[in-house]
Amino acid sequence: MLSAHDYVADRALATCVFLALRLGRPLFLEGEAGVGKTEIAKVLARALGRPLERLQCYEGLDLASAAYEWNYARQMIEIRLAEATGGADRDRLGRDIFTDPFLIRRPLLRAVEGIDGVPPVLLVDELDRADEPFEAFLLEVLSDFTITIPELGVRGGGPPPVVVVTSNRTREIHDALKRRCLYHWVDYPDAERERAILRARAPGVGDRLAAQVVAFVQGLRERDLFKLPGVAETLDWANALMQLDIVELDPAVIDDTLGVLLKYQDDILRMRGSEAAKVLAEVRAAVGHDAPAG
Repeated sequence: MLSAHDYVADRALATCVFLALRLGRPLFLEGEAGVGKTEIAKVLARALGRPLERLQCYEGLDLASAAYEWNYARQMIEIRLAEATGGADRDRLGRDIFTDPFLIRRPLLRAVEGIDGVPPVLLVDELDRADEPFEAFLLEVLSDFTITIPELGVRGGGPPPVVVVTSNRTREIHDALKRRCLYHWVDYPDAERERAILRARAPGVGDRLAAQVVAFVQGLRERDLFKLPGVAETLDWANALMQLDIVELDPAVIDDTLGVLLKYQDDILRMRGSEAAKVLAEVRAAVGHDAPAG
């Protein structure tokens, strides 16, 4: 199913995804940025024919942004209108303004209630960026797939969404949340799988260039860099080289395009010039100049 939608997974990851779907358990994916964690949720949404509901986490994320909030502006207008017409029954008005028409649904509430009757794929992306208290709120969602709204009661509890939680591990996620999930560490792919990813996602790149690109990126990952390039950077670099009509790597092209691969100036300065040429020499020794052109 994953490969049919151009996601090249190893057997362990595919097994974990399969079990998460069969057991109805959230899938918790950790790994470096750019290794394909978020993409799994997108692929599952396409493959299962479900809408994708994405919650992008950040520092300071709260209940109002993640689950729901009341439309205070509309509530105030309703109160003013009732006062203007002289028909303001305080008790009744207090009940009426805390009903569904005044409720703004955010990703978590939409996910547990379903979208047009269809349970979506819920992506909780980069949970490690959110504050720890937010994890405590997630426990109810991941345990029972429900959200309690004090004014309305419990929402959800129907067919559960498919849940994918990702983390770049900038901090540790609490064990209580991890226990509710199936866990998998998404690592950098080996050379063979990365070439397969290039063939699937950038089919216009020739075989010779693809082999050299993968070998060069694999060589960079053996260096002591602040941020190693992920699969996303490999794809970006291959597509950038294709736009420049490059059919084979050379030192000048690498120096000119290092900013596609590396995102920190210190890393770029360290690799530019002789160090990049050294990696390229290793690539040519391993791949050679005689690889078939695609």
